[in-house]
Amino acid sequence: MTKYIYGIDFGTSNSTLAVLDTATNEVVQSFTVPSLIFFPKEQASTKRISYSVGNEAVNAYISQRMQGRFMKSIKKVLPNKSFVDTKIGGQSFKAEDLVSIIIKHLKKQADAYTGMDIKTAVIGRPVVFDERPERDALAQERLEKATLLAGFETYYFQFEPIGAAYTYERQIAQRELVLVGDFGGGTSDFSLMYLDPAAIHYSDRKKDMLAKGGIYIGGDNFDSDIMWHRCTPHFGRGVQEEFEAGKWLDLPLAYFHNICSWEKMNFLDNNRFRAAIQKSYVFSGKNDRVKNLQLLLDNNLGYLFFKEIERLKIDLTHQNETTLSFEECGISITENVDLESFGNEIIGQNLDKIEAYLTQFLAAQSCEPSRIQSVFLTGGTAYTRPLQDIFKRIFGEKKIKSGDNFNSVALGLAYSFKNIK
Repeated sequence: MTKYIYGIDFGTSNSTLAVLDTATNEVVQSFTVPSLIFFPKEQASTKRISYSVGNEAVNAYISQRMQGRFMKSIKKVLPNKSFVDTKIGGQSFKAEDLVSIIIKHLKKQADAYTGMDIKTAVIGRPVVFDERPERDALAQERLEKATLLAGFETYYFQFEPIGAAYTYERQIAQRELVLVGDFGGGTSDFSLMYLDPAAIHYSDRKKDMLAKGGIYIGGDNFDSDIMWHRCTPHFGRGVQEEFEAGKWLDLPLAYFHNICSWEKMNFLDNNRFRAAIQKSYVFSGKNDRVKNLQLLLDNNLGYLFFKEIERLKIDLTHQNETTLSFEECGISITENVDLESFGNEIIGQNLDKIEAYLTQFLAAQSCEPSRIQSVFLTGGTAYTRPLQDIFKRIFGEKKIKSGDNFNSVALGLAYSFKNIK
């Protein structure tokens, strides 16, 4: 048996690799990188395409004045049947090619640490990539291809909330019935398991796993909600254009749906879309808010704007009110947001869907909330206070536990190696 294996959590926002020493069954190191890729604008089609990953991608994007292709939330492209490939520098990149770039980047860091070319990994996947089975299967197939492209030969898949459960198991003192909620950028996943610190070295844990499930809502949806409710009016939603003489119509909502999700904004660099917005700008009487939309796209400001949305969301994890402020390339936007409106008006509809799914999930197992002894919440989105409030209301604040929200899944994936190989 190889001395090391890797547990890899390829995430919507961040990706993590944990190095497991198989002799001791202990994680000895971990590496985390934002799930970002930047391709510089000027790429010769006859040469190997250059790119930057993670924080280096952010630095390159800013230093090159936002000129190039900046990609975020690539995980959400995996189940997208309509995405075949994207052209960069005259070369074609499929979904698995993009994912493999990030996994390969993590593997290179880990191999430098171990001094070996490790070929074995446990790869995390959400319980649902997509609620439609054929799209879920497509995402799984693409992730498998990406794993091979990244240089792994032997690999196993594990559900991400089960990985998180194995991490939490090492924090408890006795056997417990635990609900694990893993809240990432793309999905909210759950597992219901009996966890026992005395069982961490057992090779068969099937009897302890009672149920798993998930819903295709995560932190990116909350970002999109903020963009839609509070920001799209600054980019022209609600503005009218004189489509025919004397006939005024609202600007197409497609403009604003497209700038509310990262997986769509990644691929908005096309002439037809820009030409339509230019016409709307003229037909609206050269409205300043429509001009903001042009500036957002023409200057490739999507990442910087969503970073400001993310900052607002983080502020609201410890403040009751904050201000979104964006001043860039002629765009000037200020928007105040308080915690109550954030939880009710802005993300309330998606919170209701998560709670409804949770209720259904527990009912399917005939499990009353009072039976559950601990609720372990992990993932970056788990910091969202209105989301936490749902669990506190249902289970009681004392039962709510948390750990390393960004690394718990990768650590648990590595720990689960003995249970799935």
